[in-house]
Amino acid sequence: MKLSDFYYELPQELIAQYPLKDRMQSRLLVYDRKTKNIEHRYFKDIIEYLNPGDCLVINDTKVIPARLLGKREDTGGKMEFLLIDRVEDDIWEVMVNPGRRAIIGRIFIFGEGLLKGEILAKTKDGTRIVRFEYDGIFEEILDKVGIMPLPPYIHEELKDNNRYQTVYAKYNGSVAAPTAGLHFTQELLKQIECSGVNIANITLHVGIGTFRPVKTENIEDHHMHSESYYVSEETAEIVNKTREKGGRVIAVGTTSCRTLETIGDRFGKIHPGYGKTDIFIYPGYKFKVVDALITNFHLPQSTLLMLVSAFADREEILNVYAEAIEKRYRFFSFGDAMFIQ
Repeated sequence: MKLSDFYYELPQELIAQYPLKDRMQSRLLVYDRKTKNIEHRYFKDIIEYLNPGDCLVINDTKVIPARLLGKREDTGGKMEFLLIDRVEDDIWEVMVNPGRRAIIGRIFIFGEGLLKGEILAKTKDGTRIVRFEYDGIFEEILDKVGIMPLPPYIHEELKDNNRYQTVYAKYNGSVAAPTAGLHFTQELLKQIECSGVNIANITLHVGIGTFRPVKTENIEDHHMHSESYYVSEETAEIVNKTREKGGRVIAVGTTSCRTLETIGDRFGKIHPGYGKTDIFIYPGYKFKVVDALITNFHLPQSTLLMLVSAFADREEILNVYAEAIEKRYRFFSFGDAMFIQ
């Protein structure tokens, strides 16, 4: 398929620049793949579409302040790092800007010297391998010198960093939030559990793939950057029992969806463990595990839109997006949600 097959026009004013005060007051577009019916609701109404015996799978990753603004140790030239993935201990894979300054052996400092980073290597993807030096605990240093890595299309300052975290965020490691989960509150999750729906946690640390656009006209030539995941035995048991008993497995977000489809065998059974995934889901893919999907509205020509177009028909999804634009839904990370069943 061609990249141009996933293009749509979006008015700039529909790109949400800030989260709503009440997470549950985001709008919810409900799309039924069988009937092609569309309903317009609010996210608090999601509970009406979940059945006893279903399983909601959420991603409990936590966004770290991964954006670092610093300078060369020798000349003071400005440099920006974006932490992507911890390779081991104090060695990280990092996006750099400007790249021409990030040559092997060069040292950069952040927070007036609280943190130093030495370029060790350049990867085939153009990222850098960096060794950090500091006194104390890395996470505490990062809290002092790092900035929350909001997507480049958000131009408003985020006043509360917790609004770019899900209420169930637990394990540090992501450079972007699993945004479909931003609509949930603890109160809503309790209501969902009390209604007989199981909630299972997976962890997938969102990485560079969120920021990297598709540049190949033939989408099959696009390479996905790998991301780390963890699935517990408890989660595997919950999901597998849900499927055995005829319940639906509902992925909250494309990150949960990609993780479940990575670890699912051809019979739809998932297996616990750690690993990395570079799965690229686009139309033609046959889903093994996920029966329904909660997701936000995604950028034109993005891998996320391609995944959604694989879950539902591409033309139908573009028609749904056109209606969402007509109805003035808010798009992207801080925007409104869809439930595809």
